[in-house]
Amino acid sequence: MKRITAILSASGLVLAFALPIWAQEGVQLPTHTVTFSGTVETINHDNRAVTIKTADGKFDTIKVPASAKRFDELKVGDKVTATYNNNVAVRMHPPGTPPIDTVSKASTMGQEERPGGAAMVQQTLTATIAAMDKSTSAITFVGPNGWKYSRHVVDPTVFDKVKVGDQVDISWNTDLTVKVE
Repeated sequence: MKRITAILSASGLVLAFALPIWAQEGVQLPTHTVTFSGTVETINHDNRAVTIKTADGKFDTIKVPASAKRFDELKVGDKVTATYNNNVAVRMHPPGTPPIDTVSKASTMGQEERPGGAAMVQQTLTATIAAMDKSTSAITFVGPNGWKYSRHVVDPTVFDKVKVGDQVDISWNTDLTVKVE
């Protein structure tokens, strides 16, 4: 379950960049989707940890955040399904325009008959290319509030299209749906 926890907790930084050819109109990258399902086997209320048995017989432990208000309603034997989607778009930031740093959130978590629900985050930010290393095929970005991210570049032609100091707008929509039966 560590893989699901890592995916969910890092959603703000995942930005599953393949860094394809950028154009002024932007590039929509393929949606990254992870689905997880299984049966609740154990619940540790003190540590807010739930062990799930998946269909293939494996056991994974999920740390449930304090923001999950209906944690105490989970029971051994409950069937849990979680689906996480991450959509990313990258475009060159138009010169002379102010940087972007917007976030909007919506959630129905805890509002349904059973624990679970849906949560969505839409974020767009302007980042500056701080470094490019062709020998390791990596680009480093910096953005607002000390945000820094380095990523391996799959398509080496990207290095011919951008330079250190260029600004890009990175937009991503992330949604999580959790269903408990």
